[in-house]
Amino acid sequence: MTNPQRPTRPTLRRTVTTTGLFLFILGDVLGAGVYVLAGEIAGIAGGALWVPLVIALALALLTAGSYAELATKYPRAGGSSHYATRAFGPFVGSLVGVCMLSAGIVSVGTLALGFAGDYLSAFVSLPIVLVVLVFLGVLAALNARGISESMGVNRVATLIEVSGLLMVIVLGGIVIARGEGDPARLTELGTPENGPVAAVLAGTVLAFYSYVGFETSVNIAEETRDPARSYPRALFGALIVTGIVYALIGVVASGVVPTAELAGSTAPLSLVIEAAGIVPPVVFSVIALVAVANGALLTGIMSSRLAYGMASDGLLPGALTRLLPRRRTPWVAIIATTALSIVLALTGSIGVLAGAMVLLLLVVFIAVNAAVLVLRRDLVEHRHYRVPTVLPAAGLVSCLLLMTQVEWQVWRLGLPFLVVASAVAGLAAWRRGRRGHR
Repeated sequence: MTNPQRPTRPTLRRTVTTTGLFLFILGDVLGAGVYVLAGEIAGIAGGALWVPLVIALALALLTAGSYAELATKYPRAGGSSHYATRAFGPFVGSLVGVCMLSAGIVSVGTLALGFAGDYLSAFVSLPIVLVVLVFLGVLAALNARGISESMGVNRVATLIEVSGLLMVIVLGGIVIARGEGDPARLTELGTPENGPVAAVLAGTVLAFYSYVGFETSVNIAEETRDPARSYPRALFGALIVTGIVYALIGVVASGVVPTAELAGSTAPLSLVIEAAGIVPPVVFSVIALVAVANGALLTGIMSSRLAYGMASDGLLPGALTRLLPRRRTPWVAIIATTALSIVLALTGSIGVLAGAMVLLLLVVFIAVNAAVLVLRRDLVEHRHYRVPTVLPAAGLVSCLLLMTQVEWQVWRLGLPFLVVASAVAGLAAWRRGRRGHR
């Protein structure tokens, strides 16, 4: 007697182009981080703000190479969790998936709080609960409507974000050209508390956070028309453009604003706008709101696709694989991840949630870099991108190095998330093992 064929997994609609994917990654990486972290990096690294930003780019490119190979080799939603499952089994796959999913949900909740904070209060004063509910509800509706519609919004928002950063670069350049800045600060590396080497390492940890976001794009590889061709070009292109913009931001910010003043500000780039005296600072507040909203939209897309992919792998409840009949979007996963983000936004704080997110993502990146090396023996029939072996090995070492620079306060906040992720992973692996045994 023959065994019945396994039901075909529902597939997502392939509508994402290379340009759309490039803008998706660019919009996700050019998020709220650079708007608020430049001052903190300067406070750790000194006036040479651009140095940790450039080093962080190099480290991000190492791990990005691993994602480029795996996303084109296994182009399906699920991303990091799917790769880790193939390489190390369901427990590690579940652990990575839960860490990645937790980081995404936490990020959306954090960005919702950021949207409801000082930037919005410059225009209108509303209860945080109302803003969070409406904000995340609108983003969930847009996500459920379809990836094409979300990409359309992302294109517009990304152009606004980039224009805002270019504004900072141009106006900062004008201030320096007028002789009002101090280019000598660009070579000042280190602080009284940290020597040059310690300053670079600690500053790179924060700067690396500014590049986080590229890993979310693997979860829409299944919706990309030609992943093997489009994904590496879009990924590396977006990261390099981001690195150039960030380096220029670091140069003008440090050259225009004294280091101590830059380090003491929660809106460091607005100081550059104010120093130029050409564009009203309120314009930059609008751009910052767009940046936060766009980051939340893209991370929300990632979270829902990741939950969908993990459910397809049997690591989460099967209900999360349900798609809207016409839109082919994972509506149950969208509702579930949005609801959790709302709970976090209404019960947590930005500082508490953001630190744990960095640690969770470093765990994910370590697993992904290791998975590339393990899965080299797994051959596939279709063509895919292949990264030189030395790069994922270097990416693995770089992530471990960054983890050694994470402060104890962040470890103390992140460890509970890792404990919960391990418990969920163990339960998911046990359930999957029981199903396989039966």
